[in-house]
Amino acid sequence: MAEEGEKKAEESRRVHTYPLVRYSDMNEEMRTEAMELCVTACEKFASNNESAARMIKDSMDKKFGPAWHAVVGEGYGFEITHELKNLMYMFFGGNMAIILWKCA
Repeated sequence: MAEEGEKKAEESRRVHTYPLVRYSDMNEEMRTEAMELCVTACEKFASNNESAARMIKDSMDKKFGPAWHAVVGEGYGFEITHELKNLMYMFFGGNMAIILWKCA
C-alpha cells in the first residue's frame, strides 16, 4: 500500500521536457510550426524569458503577418482577446508556460 502512494507521488513530481499544448485553436500546420518555434526560443534563451518571447513574436510576425503577442514565464494568469484560429497556450520544460496569440 505504501509503495502505491510513493509511485503516485513520484509520478506527480515528474518534470516534462517535451512541449505540452494545453489549448490551441490554430490549424495543424500553424500549431506545429509555432510549437517548434516556442521550444527553440525557450532552449536558446533558457535564462531570459523576455528574449524568448521577442524571438517568438518576431518570427510569427514574419511568417503569419503582424500583430502577434507572446508571453513566456512561470506562475501567471491571463485573460485575452484574440482573433479566432490564432491562439496557443502550452507548457515546456515542466513549469514554463507560453501563450501566443494574434490580435490586430
